[in-house]
Amino acid sequence: MSLLQIASLLLAFLLSPFALAKPLQVVSPLEVSSLEPDQNGYLFTRLQVAETLVTVDRHGKLIPLLASSWTISKDGLTWHFNVRKNVLMHDGSQLNAGVVQRALERAHKGSGVLSQAPISHIETKDSDVVILLSRPFAPLAAYLANYSTQILADSSFNKSGKAVAVIGSGPYQIKQIRAPLKVSMVRFDGYWQTPAHIKEVEYLAVGKGETRALMAQSGQADLVFSLLPHSVNTVKRAPNVSLDIVTLPRTRLLKLNAGSPFFADEHVRQALSLALDRPALATAILRNPSLAATQLFPPSVVAWHDSDLPVLTRDLDKARALLREAGWQPGADGILQKDGQVFRVTLTTFSTWPELPVLATAIQAQWREVGVDLAVSVGNSSEIVSKHRDGSLQVGLLSRNFSLTPDPLGVLSSDFGPKGGDWGAMNWSNSELTSALQALESGQGKQSENQQLRGVILRHLQQELPVIPIAWSELVVASNKQLSHLYVDPYELSYHLAKLEWKPL
Repeated sequence: MSLLQIASLLLAFLLSPFALAKPLQVVSPLEVSSLEPDQNGYLFTRLQVAETLVTVDRHGKLIPLLASSWTISKDGLTWHFNVRKNVLMHDGSQLNAGVVQRALERAHKGSGVLSQAPISHIETKDSDVVILLSRPFAPLAAYLANYSTQILADSSFNKSGKAVAVIGSGPYQIKQIRAPLKVSMVRFDGYWQTPAHIKEVEYLAVGKGETRALMAQSGQADLVFSLLPHSVNTVKRAPNVSLDIVTLPRTRLLKLNAGSPFFADEHVRQALSLALDRPALATAILRNPSLAATQLFPPSVVAWHDSDLPVLTRDLDKARALLREAGWQPGADGILQKDGQVFRVTLTTFSTWPELPVLATAIQAQWREVGVDLAVSVGNSSEIVSKHRDGSLQVGLLSRNFSLTPDPLGVLSSDFGPKGGDWGAMNWSNSELTSALQALESGQGKQSENQQLRGVILRHLQQELPVIPIAWSELVVASNKQLSHLYVDPYELSYHLAKLEWKPL
């Protein structure tokens, strides 16, 4: 067979219905650790198996999804969500207000964001779900865009209320789950909006960034999320791959136990921040110096980035001076001591985000320059939560997503309220900051007043540093050039798979 004949056959195959009907291969680092919405629900909303009452458009504006509309009483205490009609769940049952009520009641009793909302009661009225609040709470609609509030059919749960399946209303339904790594999906032809273009999707969790990059280059995967910075240039050279890079409202940060003798003094926390060379960390590890965090939020989160804040920089002399003022003096080995106690602490992190262990090692070296003996423990992300709850956490290094609700106020309220949060403050609170959060939550202020309140919150976080920002984040996505209509969501609510189509090269 001649080369011309081979080329003609290959072209015919690429243009054939068979080739264009092939399953979509999707890869990311996210494993299937649970079927519970408040634990692993983010994966199933991103894969468009499950849906929420509310979502956001491409400008970040809240829009209806399974709710067709909503209204709020004048006192802000009663919210009516009209449940969309003619929506089928994947088991053939009909979506109605009762299904939504039960899903939201489970979410309110669980560990997701809705547990933080001041909900006194959830009831139904005709086709509406009515949420009654104990105080006005403006971010409620944003909370209902969070994955933990996804609406699943009653058949997703056993008699004891445990999730045993993920039966949603999205454009894709589950064919098989092979935890913790694989999910097979097929198009749901009864979807209430336009059905998905691609019939089948195979999802694979791949923890190693190098492997994800190779899968993108070789064509083993069609859509690969979270490429590592050092893989970008190599993948970019692959002829069959396109790259998309978006900045995320996600910050890599150090979570400190402010109740411990090591971190109770805010001057010590300030000193440890001053010991960090963020531009060097961002350049060497993330390959992008602009990701060095000068404050908690990047400039892309316009409402929550304050350009007037003093920036977080490195100053070793000032760091050492602050530590001396706090009573910490170097011993013979250079490690700080105070009242017979050695400044020896453990940093806990995890490898779901592959850059975190590398950052931890670099932070270990930089803190050693001011006399802190830092050990690094790499485990599972759940260890930060469990150690927060039992009080044993000293330092945690994590990547915090502030778009878990489209308005960061939701995450800030759960992280920095009076009791702190699993991923936020530990044994730290500030009454002025709490008052500002509550005033924003009430939704009663004018725009200028709200901006002033946000300024109060940001100043306290920048000055007192219950968490120390390290680096901002960007999401790098590799896609097969045969895919069209790709949209990379900076809010990470959905992969928007249903819009994708195969196109001939």
